[in-house]
Amino acid sequence: MSLPALTSVAQVRNALGGQSYLADEGLATAVFLALSLKRPLLLEGEAGVGKTELAKVIAAMTGGELIRLQCYEGIDASQAVYDWDYSRQLLHLRAAEASGEAKSKNTSLLESELYNERFLIKRALLRAIDNRTTPAVLLIDEIDRADDEFEAYLLEILSDFQITVPELGTFSATTPPIVVLTSNRTRDVHDALKRRCLYHWVEHPNFEREVAIVRLRVPQIAESLARQVAAAVEAMRGLNLYKPPGVAETIDWATALGQLGILELDETSVAATLGTVLKYREDHERVRETGIADLVKQAFDRGLSHN
Repeated sequence: MSLPALTSVAQVRNALGGQSYLADEGLATAVFLALSLKRPLLLEGEAGVGKTELAKVIAAMTGGELIRLQCYEGIDASQAVYDWDYSRQLLHLRAAEASGEAKSKNTSLLESELYNERFLIKRALLRAIDNRTTPAVLLIDEIDRADDEFEAYLLEILSDFQITVPELGTFSATTPPIVVLTSNRTRDVHDALKRRCLYHWVEHPNFEREVAIVRLRVPQIAESLARQVAAAVEAMRGLNLYKPPGVAETIDWATALGQLGILELDETSVAATLGTVLKYREDHERVRETGIADLVKQAFDRGLSHN
């Protein structure tokens, strides 16, 4: 199955918008080039700017299966590539012994039966490469959390889109996956991996685009409240917080306010719902020290100035 015809940046941007993802021109261009040039796309940016969500949207947009590999310190091939189902192998061996087959077969034949593909557990990387129909969307999430050795191994896989399982042979991609890597930049990704990928730094959306995102994702709230929420979040991001709110938190906050029947921001509603947008005690204290009343005033002034 082939990908939908996306022959321009505008078409990609419209297709993303059709999945409720409002991309700016730069990001839409990066996605278009990744799809047309069949290159991995490395997305860096602060947590919550929509990097992971973009991979999910690309999967929905192209019709490919989303295969997610969540990276963490110490991840290795058995968690990321493949492993053997030892319990099923043991059951097979016991069944052979119980039926008397083990006595009639030599050791090498028994071993070949144990290391058969039916006992192979395909992890994310092997599943993405062994896909034989529509290209899968392989999301390698938070690659900056993995160690140097795994990153080097990953580079080799992304160069050839093939994986060798010593007992079975080489699995090669007949339809290479669409690869999206994300990084929150807790450490720098190595230059060798960056050279293999197209690169885009994902910014927080500007005010008007964030308003549009809130209105799209939380249509039940009034436009005036959507503008106040986007303006308040924009102001919070300027307070040097430990964890500035991302777009996901903006949407959560707007949803919570709508659920509570709040029509406009005030000091009481902001204080009561601050936990939906800020997730660290220190950030709550910073906002309170700066003044919730001032935050509400900024939100009103900013929202009204763009009406």
